[in-house]
Amino acid sequence: MHGLLRRLFAPRWQHPDPEVRRQALQRLNPEQAEQRQALQSLTQDSDSQIRLAALLALDDCAGLVDAYSHHQQDEAWFNAICQRLSGREGHTDLHQRQSLVEQIEEPRVLSAVALQGDNLNLRLTALSKLGDENDLIHQACHNGVAAVRHQAAERIEGEEGLKRLLKEARRDRQVVRLARERLNRLRSDAQWLEAEAQQRETLLNQLEQHARAPWEPLYGGRFRHLERQWEQLNQPPSVEQEQRFHQAVLNCRKTLHDHETQEQARQQSDERREEAENTREQLLEGIEETLDGLRHASAMTVQDIDSLRAQRQLLGQRWQALSDIHPPSETMRQRYTLAIHHYDQCLEAWQRWCAASAPIETALANGDHATLATLMSECQWPDALTPPALLGRAQAALNAENTTPSQPTEDNASLKAHGAELDTFEHLLERGAFKSASRLHQRLKPCIEALESPAAQPLKTRLKHLAARLAELRDWRGFVAGPKREQLCDSIETLSNDRHMAEEALDRHHRQLVKEWKSLGDAAANREQSARFRSASDRIHERLAPWRDQLSEEREANLQAREALCDQLENLLAQPAEDADPDVLRQIRDKARHQWRHYSPVPRERSESVGRRFGVIRHQLQALIDQRAETIAAQKRDLISQVSALRSDESQPLAQRIHLTKQLQQQWRALGRAPKGEEQTLWKTFRHECDQLFAQRDAHKTEQAARQQQQLDEMQALIDEMDSWQPIEASESATLERFIEQANQLEPLPRNRRSEGMQRRMSGIVRARRERLNRLAVADTVQQWHAIMPLVSAHLTADQRYLDEGIPSNVDAQAALGTSLPTAFNEAHNARNQQRHSVAVPLSDADHTRIADSLARLRVHLSMLAVGSVRQSDEPLRLAIQVERLNEGFNQERSRDQEVVDILVALLALGPMPATLWDTEVEELDNLLSRLARVPLP
Repeated sequence: MHGLLRRLFAPRWQHPDPEVRRQALQRLNPEQAEQRQALQSLTQDSDSQIRLAALLALDDCAGLVDAYSHHQQDEAWFNAICQRLSGREGHTDLHQRQSLVEQIEEPRVLSAVALQGDNLNLRLTALSKLGDENDLIHQACHNGVAAVRHQAAERIEGEEGLKRLLKEARRDRQVVRLARERLNRLRSDAQWLEAEAQQRETLLNQLEQHARAPWEPLYGGRFRHLERQWEQLNQPPSVEQEQRFHQAVLNCRKTLHDHETQEQARQQSDERREEAENTREQLLEGIEETLDGLRHASAMTVQDIDSLRAQRQLLGQRWQALSDIHPPSETMRQRYTLAIHHYDQCLEAWQRWCAASAPIETALANGDHATLATLMSECQWPDALTPPALLGRAQAALNAENTTPSQPTEDNASLKAHGAELDTFEHLLERGAFKSASRLHQRLKPCIEALESPAAQPLKTRLKHLAARLAELRDWRGFVAGPKREQLCDSIETLSNDRHMAEEALDRHHRQLVKEWKSLGDAAANREQSARFRSASDRIHERLAPWRDQLSEEREANLQAREALCDQLENLLAQPAEDADPDVLRQIRDKARHQWRHYSPVPRERSESVGRRFGVIRHQLQALIDQRAETIAAQKRDLISQVSALRSDESQPLAQRIHLTKQLQQQWRALGRAPKGEEQTLWKTFRHECDQLFAQRDAHKTEQAARQQQQLDEMQALIDEMDSWQPIEASESATLERFIEQANQLEPLPRNRRSEGMQRRMSGIVRARRERLNRLAVADTVQQWHAIMPLVSAHLTADQRYLDEGIPSNVDAQAALGTSLPTAFNEAHNARNQQRHSVAVPLSDADHTRIADSLARLRVHLSMLAVGSVRQSDEPLRLAIQVERLNEGFNQERSRDQEVVDILVALLALGPMPATLWDTEVEELDNLLSRLARVPLP
């Protein structure tokens, strides 16, 4: 009951029926407060149309925009919001509408406002919210405001969109111009981007190719140039290009780094080689100076021989160690050999003296001059060496025994000899060789002071001057050597107290200090400093003892490795392969040398013997390499002679000689290398001979190409001549045959596109000329038929008379034509006359049908030749004629002219011909013959 009363007395706009609420809504006035409140309640109604109507009645544009997001598919809502926002309906001010448009994201509404808005700013605001290119194109083409169209056109950036805009925008020239300019700009930008990409790709390829190339002097500059070009490009590279660039840069830098490393290694090797040469020079100068001192000393002592032996041992060890690293030069090797030879002579003489010294001393004491002379001869002391004191006394005793005392005389030769020795003395002083100079001074002083002649006075004066310089040099050595010795003592004591230095570095510094101490000799020497230095040196020796033991073990292992290497090489040399490749042997030699240097150091006392053994092996291996290389050189010389023989052999075809030469080249590549100095000479000679033969091939090819070109030119000229020739009469077929014969003489043509085109063109020209000659022959045949038409008329008249009266008569061709009948029609003419005698009259139905069918068949055949088609009713005849023509074509090919002649001959021979039958066909026959008589213009 309560619900019923509520429904009866409730307002109409609250009725459950939506239609009732809609009708009630239309009567509500928004200006009255109660009704406006009712309209606001209806904006929340469950029915969308009622909500829309309530919002429209309230003129609530903001509420309409807020609620539109839930009704975007409803067309009524769409139209209502478009009308309100565009200003066509409602009273919402412009500023609020612009704010509402900025909140909308739906493209359809924005597009409609941009098209229908009542204000330019409103339209531009809606346009600014549009982002789809299709909507912008629509606005640029169909908007009624030019400013909006231009703004929309300026926002179109895609190439396809600009093409579409250029096609559709016809009403606004500025839009068209803008679209065209932007499209051209896009295309130019695309071309620029493509050019940049192509340039970047080209740079990448060049950089990658440069990275694969070996080092050259301009490698670094070219790499930096390519890198600068890459950096100057504005377009950023792709990820793949960036990776390729970095990889190529890394490879280029690796090549540069490898070269720098190799260059540094080479420089270090050169420095080590130079240092080794300097060390060899110093060693050789030392032993040469010692030997020279023995020659000019006052007397040879045991200390001199011991010093010489120690120096010889040091020279041998150092020389072998340096030779293992860097081989000496030839000059240095000769100096070393000469110094060793002098050393051996000196040592052998000393050994002989040691064996004979005791008997000589006894004989000298006893005064036994005979025995003394015998022992002196057995001693064989060299004249160049200064004899020991005892030997000098023995020699003086013998000389005193054998010669009578006489007044000493001084000749110019002895004075010159003393002068030369003083020059040597002065040279030694200038060099600072104190020891050698002191020995020479001790020997020269008694000799020159013993001279009494006035001519010797300058020598004495010079000797005193040089002796003063020697004393000055001695003082300077002492002055310099004193602080130096103190410095060396401090250095070696500091070195002995350093507990953190590695053993190898400690040993190297210790050796250097000992070497410098020994180089001072006896200058400024004192026992206190010598004891200090020796004590520190002993401490270092004690510290290095374990390390030296380990080094000794390592040297022993290296020695065993060197001996094993020598054993392997000796086994190789004991059984060398007959076909051993010298390149492989060179690799073995180089690897053996590398391993020899790797197994270093070795014990000093055995290094010289194993070094000589390895030197002998290297010499034998090099001899084997030279032998195999010389064998290969002989084989290569034989190949050169074979190529030379092939080049001058004209009896064989050039292609076969080229093939044999290529086989010889393969044999050359299969061989190894000849000796170093001869390989390049042999290769240049072999290549020259091959190049000469290949030059003959090239010349032959050039000559053949010239002949082929001339052949093609002649064929082209012949084709042009044929093309310009047009037959006028049928009798000109001989000209065509002559052209064809000339073309056959020029064949075969070289196989290429030009020759194929020529052959196709010539085939077309020949086909066209044959067709024209055939047409001309057919036209001549038709003209002959027209010429014998009086004869045909006479036969028709005779046939009709025979059919009407039954009296046969013969037609005279000479009388009818006034001239002789063509040969092709003679037999047909006679057969036509014979028909009037053999066919009975009146004509039977069978004869009449036969004549009509034959005449129709000839007409159809003629129509096929003239027109190419027949009437529908004549199709059976056409098929029969085609079958007959095919059967005849298996045996021989008939020309079109021959077929026309056969038709006309059969037409002339067909009879007796009724006039009515002839009249029904003659007009079409004349038309067909007229068509055949037409000849196309040339």
